[in-house]
Amino acid sequence: MLKKVLIGLAVLAVIAFGVFQFMSNTKNASPEVKQSYSVGAAKVDLFYCSPSKKGRDIFGGLLKFGEVWRTGANEPTTIETDKNIKVGDKSLPAGKYSIWTIPQKDSWTVIFNKEVPDWGVSWGGVAARNDKEDVAQVVVPVEKLADPQEKLSIDANNNALTITWDMTKVSVPIVVE
Repeated sequence: MLKKVLIGLAVLAVIAFGVFQFMSNTKNASPEVKQSYSVGAAKVDLFYCSPSKKGRDIFGGLLKFGEVWRTGANEPTTIETDKNIKVGDKSLPAGKYSIWTIPQKDSWTVIFNKEVPDWGVSWGGVAARNDKEDVAQVVVPVEKLADPQEKLSIDANNNALTITWDMTKVSVPIVVE
């Protein structure tokens, strides 16, 4: 019996090591970014993992138009605010939210969700968003960039949440309520 328990523990240790190695590799390829911004009287914290373009066609290629994207790599992108804000024309109470997007060719839907899952996708690669927990959805136009941006960038400067990657930029206006 002791031999079976030890074998079981050894198998679990090997699996845990493999998962740790996988996580380390994804973090190297898509490093974490943590930033804080002031939007009026509100403090806004952003967290995301920043993948690289690496010569790939991103929007309409790697990321299919019309499908929910976790908006970054690894864990879901999050926004946390200490004051009630408006994103676009929608209210977003103070708190922490995951950010999901639905890219389209000419516009994106930017979604703020109450749940922050441990990982942004299921084992099958499908976005792990629970749409029943959506707090706000804002549709914004796409701005085409003149030059490609290699790494995904998300910021909250100039009273807007801005997402830039490849040849695409979208901005959601943010103001304190």
